[in-house]
Amino acid sequence: MVPISPSRKELITKINVLPLVDVCLVLVIIFMVTAPLMMQPIMEVKLPQAVTIEGEEKENITITIAMNGKIAVNEKETTWEKLSAELTERVKRNQDKFVIIRADENASHGEMLKAMRIARDAGAKKLTVATEQKTK
Repeated sequence: MVPISPSRKELITKINVLPLVDVCLVLVIIFMVTAPLMMQPIMEVKLPQAVTIEGEEKENITITIAMNGKIAVNEKETTWEKLSAELTERVKRNQDKFVIIRADENASHGEMLKAMRIARDAGAKKLTVATEQKTK
């Protein structure tokens, strides 16, 4: 039953939207604060600089190698022992994906080559090394 105003005998037909606006503004603020946190990589890596062209933007497999030897696959930290199984599983889903090696410029070249060999053994057909654009 619709409430009737005591002073008048009319039905209340207006909806108060102010609480809805308050809730929407709070949600917008929450998303604005949390969005930058989702974009931070799991490991800080300083990439070497090179003159390159921009790569295609599509879903790829990224292997990140930190200076201290830690390794991650697509922002999920893993170990060298588990890397082969992890890559094999991801490459099986789509063989056309690039495997991008993001190695810190101070990381061991041996670790980068080891990651490339493991990716090849896992079935990756396309390998590339991530660099930062060198200023001329």
